[in-house]
Amino acid sequence: MNRTEQLQKLKQNQAWDFIIIGGGANGLGVAVDAASRGFKTILLEAVDFAKGTSSRSTKLVHGGVRYLEQGNLSLVIEALKERGLMEKNAGHLVKNESFIIPNYNWWGGYFYTLGLKFYDLLSARLSLGSSKYLSKKKTLELIPSLEPNGLQSGVLYHDGQFDDSRLAINLAQTALEKGACVLNHFKVVQLIKDVENQVTGVKATDQESGEEYTIQGKVVINATGVFTNAIMKMNDTVYKKYIVPSQGIHLVFDKSFLPGDYALMIPKTSDGRVLFAVPWHDKIVVGTTDTLVKKSNIEPIALEKEIEFVLETAQRYLTKNPTRADVLSVFAGLRPLAAPDKKGQSTKELSRSHKIIVSETGLITITGGKWTTYRKIAEEIVNKAIAVHQLSPNKCITEHLAIHGNKKNSAEDFENHLFIYGTDSKAILQLQENEPELKEKLHPDYNYTLAEVVWAIREEMATTVEDVLARRVRLLFLDARVAISCADKVARLMAKELGHDENWIQNQLAEFKTVANGFLLKEFRVP
Repeated sequence: MNRTEQLQKLKQNQAWDFIIIGGGANGLGVAVDAASRGFKTILLEAVDFAKGTSSRSTKLVHGGVRYLEQGNLSLVIEALKERGLMEKNAGHLVKNESFIIPNYNWWGGYFYTLGLKFYDLLSARLSLGSSKYLSKKKTLELIPSLEPNGLQSGVLYHDGQFDDSRLAINLAQTALEKGACVLNHFKVVQLIKDVENQVTGVKATDQESGEEYTIQGKVVINATGVFTNAIMKMNDTVYKKYIVPSQGIHLVFDKSFLPGDYALMIPKTSDGRVLFAVPWHDKIVVGTTDTLVKKSNIEPIALEKEIEFVLETAQRYLTKNPTRADVLSVFAGLRPLAAPDKKGQSTKELSRSHKIIVSETGLITITGGKWTTYRKIAEEIVNKAIAVHQLSPNKCITEHLAIHGNKKNSAEDFENHLFIYGTDSKAILQLQENEPELKEKLHPDYNYTLAEVVWAIREEMATTVEDVLARRVRLLFLDARVAISCADKVARLMAKELGHDENWIQNQLAEFKTVANGFLLKEFRVP
């Protein structure tokens, strides 16, 4: 996935079938779907693939246990089917995870066992395993760090766990392999319209060179997530809010707070939200919150009240109490919820379902959705585009389409940190053999090597230090202080690979430190 080659492809093509704005889960899903159906497809991402919400999820591929409780059966059935397909199509990234719900009242065990047996039933042949009731003794055996006082029982169930931005990179590679043109750091600045007020293309700026391009296409898809309103401002004559951002945060802790392989699911916190503690890359990710915020920022920052809420809830359920000093990283993500029809609606009342909007101008916009159902959403969008713009009715083929890197997994595979590269892991090891200096670790406490940085630059279109340390190698999300300490080494290697000077290195280090400080609690930020 070479940016120079992709720019060449853009310059050689005069007209596209699909122009996709946004390189998150929905946009990348559409690129894979459209390109695999044989449509001439281009995707433009203003910053980097999965820079926004799509790299800041709870890392779950799930049917949505709470949607079951709300009675939203159709959403659960669809998500469970997609969860099973995702595990088959991206086995190197999607792991079967065992979750335990601890019950501190006598009826909880029976209530959740019954509900989760139904959840298993809905997943049919794509089930990841059977749910079962656990005694108090068995629950504490499986999660020894769980608060024993008042514990009555537990329920074990299965769902998926994955690496979100790694999947985004692999989807971009898959789209490219199917003939699409994909470009990061490429910002759409204007929609082009004809005399009949129909959108016929976009004007976009290459953020690397500053060059502006006029790109013509039959269909323009707005898949910009929490930045939907900004594109709609270019499209509509009268401004209207289409989405409202809701913020969710996650705190990352050392594995010692939840040793073992089991994830924890708290179905009802003090304010009625669900809280997860999920093992991920040898750390524990705890979240999430649900707080309406006024505007969409490219770098959302966790609010103090959200941090306190997650800490207090974790302390209530774990015997080893996590404190502020134990937070290795904190990341905030924004969910694009459909704007409320009436004032005063809470975030819990706003729709989590996706919505496809066809404007009078022919622009097609997608709002909402979640990682688990990205493939199905993409299929719907392409079908809608075919109908609205009278394109050739090519059939969707993504249901059983292997994602770049796909490899069948077993639980032990994920203990090797290179397994998430799937079939590419051999090439990274070969890179280390060919250039032995690339075996050097980025940091003594982590297994990431310089070879992975070079791979990210040469094969995964990483052009900034943040691209590498946040979304190719996940160090910023796992341990922000360590990521800052590795930045200089990464910047110098990138400058050598890409032909940049000392000035570029210093600018990159300053920019990365600003972003990385947002992943640290305020008292631990690096000056």
